[in-house]
Amino acid sequence: MTITSNFEPNDIFKQIEKTNIKGKHLIFIDDFSSTELENIFKTAFMLEPFWRLRIPLLENKVLCTQFFQPSTRTRFSHETAMIRLGGSVITESNPLVSSSAAKGESLYDSLRVTSQYADIIVLRHPDANIIDTIKELGKDSSPIISGGYGDVTHPTQGLLDMYTAYRALGEDFKKMTVMIATPDLSRARSGQSFGLGLAKMGAKLIYSGTTGLEIPLVIREKLKNLKANFSEVNDLTIKQHEEMLADEKVDLLYLPGCSVKKGDPGRDEFLKKMDEYYFTLEGLRNIKKKSGKIIGLMHSLPRNSGEFDFKIDASEHELYFKQIGFSVPLRMSLLANICDS
Repeated sequence: MTITSNFEPNDIFKQIEKTNIKGKHLIFIDDFSSTELENIFKTAFMLEPFWRLRIPLLENKVLCTQFFQPSTRTRFSHETAMIRLGGSVITESNPLVSSSAAKGESLYDSLRVTSQYADIIVLRHPDANIIDTIKELGKDSSPIISGGYGDVTHPTQGLLDMYTAYRALGEDFKKMTVMIATPDLSRARSGQSFGLGLAKMGAKLIYSGTTGLEIPLVIREKLKNLKANFSEVNDLTIKQHEEMLADEKVDLLYLPGCSVKKGDPGRDEFLKKMDEYYFTLEGLRNIKKKSGKIIGLMHSLPRNSGEFDFKIDASEHELYFKQIGFSVPLRMSLLANICDS
């Protein structure tokens, strides 16, 4: 090993300056360059010791969380992250009932108004068309981070999934092989974001879905533009899934989960197809015997009975609960890097 010219103690302020994404909206995960993504992860690593403490990088700054869809992990982790950074939080968890949206106020107006109160906004919305609204707002609003838009993008979940992979497998994404498996890839917004981020960093991707419910066109075009190393398979049985996981020496198996709400007519159909995506502890152990790989199982949560074998919870394969511990430092990094301090 040789001493390099940039050898020096870690400095969180220099690291944030190096990331250089102040004031940016975050819509799709590939809005960031591979260098910017790497610097977000480096910042998160430096902030890990503070995820249950306090480091006043954003003192006197205000975060507004506006969620037009239910959330536990995304909203709470961003709010906790802001508090750990020394800032404050204002929140609207049911805007269609208790905000001026109930009176017909447009999202454009709402975000311009909210920007007068908050230095940064995290927004979740069921309609992906709001992307046009955010682009129209431009600099007329505080930076807006997507907490999930429509069925196509959930970049902060994708960043968390990437950071978990980064911490579990090492920093070189080019050495990773990841399978994203769900009966409905068309609505797997967390899977779309994770896949785009992995593609940006050069990982090998395998998408496994069902015919007619493939990756949305906007995501497919992005993957092609990135010259991503990805393949697609459809309608595999669970046995075929297990054989492919072993043969391809997959490192991570990602299950986006069911994004279809209870009562939605598509939910029952989704759950009917889950048998061929129901991965068991026994199956993962058999794959390990064949390939020598301990496959990490990731799930975006919340999970439902019948999606996978809950015995995996207490095994070496479980990553879906472990990654919750990374959610606060990752989102601390995102807020500290984007919000003007």
